[in-house]
Amino acid sequence: MNETNHYPLNIVGCGYLGRKLLNELLLRNLFVADKITTLVKTQSSQEHCAQTGVHSIAYDMDDCESQLPDSIVIDQSLIYYFAPPPSHGEKDSRAKNFLKQLSQKEAHQQPSKIVLISTTGVYGNCHGQWVDENTPVNPGVDRARRRFDAEQQFQHYSQKFNIPLVILRVSGIYGPEKMPLKRIQAQTPIVREEDSPFSNRIHADDLLEVCLIAGLSNEIEGIYNCADGHPTTMYDYFMKVAQANHLPEPPTISLEQAKTQLSAGMLSYMEESRRIDNQKLLTDFKISLKYPDLNKGLFVK
Repeated sequence: MNETNHYPLNIVGCGYLGRKLLNELLLRNLFVADKITTLVKTQSSQEHCAQTGVHSIAYDMDDCESQLPDSIVIDQSLIYYFAPPPSHGEKDSRAKNFLKQLSQKEAHQQPSKIVLISTTGVYGNCHGQWVDENTPVNPGVDRARRRFDAEQQFQHYSQKFNIPLVILRVSGIYGPEKMPLKRIQAQTPIVREEDSPFSNRIHADDLLEVCLIAGLSNEIEGIYNCADGHPTTMYDYFMKVAQANHLPEPPTISLEQAKTQLSAGMLSYMEESRRIDNQKLLTDFKISLKYPDLNKGLFVK
């Protein structure tokens, strides 16, 4: 992955991960700026991306009548689809609108590969059991159902046009800019250790490397769980983040107390427990994670 690629690259949805990927692609000279287009939601994101020298377009993915701009080159391009689903419902209408636009193009004008970000939440509550890519999906909440709906849409589209598709089922992302520091500083309670479910994470830098390989390797295709392979409890995560950042430990409450004190969104995470196996990722991608567990990711500088 050291040579400069000269085919078009499109990043659809350029938030935290998209911007991180964009910066790394340019830093490593894997793509020249004039071959990259970002499709973003807001003008501020457009301006941020444009500062790197790439072509950036503000595009409303919620408008089902909106046509893809003529300036975006789809033909034989690599597409990273990072756009989040809508915040409500069980279906991903944004994915539907985007794929509708792609499907209207001729077969020879389709992309050469797509990398889709999904979530390990599609497995639902596995009661602390180990989960791999062969585990049946069973999304228990709407945010996971929307992600699984997007997976199915992209699979149907890629099969129709015979396009390689990589689905990255990502667990919780953490890193210097992705930690619950405000929550800990506010001393918001967390569920005590004995009631805390297993949770899974991957360091942002490791996920970035996975995304690079997923898009640029001709050998990678299919579904991959993205986690560091060393799950711990939610309690352990918050306590270690507090310790690593020299913050007071958050107060703890029982799961019963949490039902009246925590947000519905946080409770939905507390009601699911699973341990994600990442062996397929490590084997097929031929990588060793830089941060294989929380201690390495939080305490080793």
